[in-house]
Amino acid sequence: MFDIQKLWPLGLDRKTWPLFLVGMVAVLGILGSIDVLASRGTIGWPDQLRAPFFFITDYGLSDWILIPSLVLMILLRLAIFPLRGVWRQASGELAALSAFVFLGVGVPGLITTVLKRLIGRSRPEEFDNVGAFSFQNFVNDWTFQSFPSGHSTTAIATAFVVGFIYPRLFPVFFIVGAVVALSRVPVGAHYPTDVFAGLIVGMLGAYLVRNFFARKGWLFTQSPDRRISLMPLEGLRRLVQRARA
Repeated sequence: MFDIQKLWPLGLDRKTWPLFLVGMVAVLGILGSIDVLASRGTIGWPDQLRAPFFFITDYGLSDWILIPSLVLMILLRLAIFPLRGVWRQASGELAALSAFVFLGVGVPGLITTVLKRLIGRSRPEEFDNVGAFSFQNFVNDWTFQSFPSGHSTTAIATAFVVGFIYPRLFPVFFIVGAVVALSRVPVGAHYPTDVFAGLIVGMLGAYLVRNFFARKGWLFTQSPDRRISLMPLEGLRRLVQRARA
């Protein structure tokens, strides 16, 4: 479904962006017509059916990714100064990987946070009071920060970030990310349109960060056909070879 070495997903390029945007609006419109039905229906499921969704949904929290990656990035950058040779090179490569993970997940999350506050859509728990399409723009609290879904953004951005680094793991993380995103409806936190928007922001945000790194020559390289792949991490490879010897 995704060739993650391409510059953008889903066949996107300068010519297809307008059609993509129209398609996204159309999908949101279709999902909007079932928002209430899907939300109220799944919230009404028996507790034993909803329990697995409550278990997996917190995978979409960004803290467990952002905090370790930030701390690791700082520590590794500091470690570069006293180190020499292959250890210094490997430390720099790991620091770059940590920075990419932090920004690849954090930037889409930041975009989602801004959109949440600007749009100010009510959450499903406010349905009985204001309905499914009530908005408090700009000035609001978490009860009016439903669109897009932050958990969905984080889960799918994580899948693509991991995929950019180690493509073989992408299918597993993508499936997990999709399940986490879908879980936001039965746990009563979001409507389907919120989830879909979160998936789009998470995906495109991760690509945006990856492409920025590639343009700067950080961690990724772009071939003449515009395909982007991870640079050879020679320092880490040499350390692994030493450990195996």
